[in-house]
Amino acid sequence: MTVGVALNATDAGNQIDETVRLAAEAAAAGLRSAWFGQTFGADSPQLAALVGREVPGLQVGTSAIPVFGRHPLLVSSQAQTAQAATHGRYHLGLALGTKLLTEAGFGMPYARPIARLREFLTALRQLTETGAADFHGELLTATTPLPARVPGAEAGVPLLVAAMGPQALRVSGELADGILPYLAGPRALAEHIVPAVTAAAEAAGRPAPRIVALVHGVVTDDVDAAREKATEQLAFYEQIPSYARVIELSGGKRAADVAVIGDERTVAAEVRRYRDAGATEVVFGGTELAGDADRRRTWQLLGDLAD
Repeated sequence: MTVGVALNATDAGNQIDETVRLAAEAAAAGLRSAWFGQTFGADSPQLAALVGREVPGLQVGTSAIPVFGRHPLLVSSQAQTAQAATHGRYHLGLALGTKLLTEAGFGMPYARPIARLREFLTALRQLTETGAADFHGELLTATTPLPARVPGAEAGVPLLVAAMGPQALRVSGELADGILPYLAGPRALAEHIVPAVTAAAEAAGRPAPRIVALVHGVVTDDVDAAREKATEQLAFYEQIPSYARVIELSGGKRAADVAVIGDERTVAAEVRRYRDAGATEVVFGGTELAGDADRRRTWQLLGDLAD
């Protein structure tokens, strides 16, 4: 099992410079991967490409680009460029997004998300594997009157989905290489998420899927203060039905209940629980929530735990 971190430098004077610095620090601590979220700010594939060029050997990934407001041709171009820039170390994560952000940000209806995900993945797989597409769906059309291959990205791009619900897991098992569940504790992974996506992959004749578990957590002695801050940071997700469901399936009532916060022994034990639940990779986000010293302490432990 590999261990990585999600990097967040949105409060820095220059987000790009600080992200590269943090990525180099993560690699020096023994961490294997760095992941970048996608909202309305920095372009995450471009950020991953820059980090991958500056920090050789570090795997980089996007977690995750919403399929609403994007097109497979454009996302393929971004992903292949990042893959060529990093010489095969880029991993593309996609997401359904949320009704609130989709409709408020893009002014488009959040309609038929599962059908859109299926069509998006189908077209994107053609593009990243062959450099061409001839896809005509109900919701999307993707054709290539001009070549869409990026030289240097011939090996393709791993496609992952931030899937947790039954329908999204089924589509991901059939069409993607793995999943990126967030705020899904070991119980939800072992009892609901991993069996569903694995069964879908087996039925489609695909290899066992990667399970990249995204965890919010930090090593700290001030557990109560860190938990209180995590409660504030994660409250937004409690308004989203898919997250509320997976938090409940994990045995929590609030999002912070599934955050991993404690000393080295506590956090190491939780990482092992994720591994035992079926996670092939664990990625920690929110490691900055208790300050820089505890972030470094967390990264040192996670680097020690990485295979």
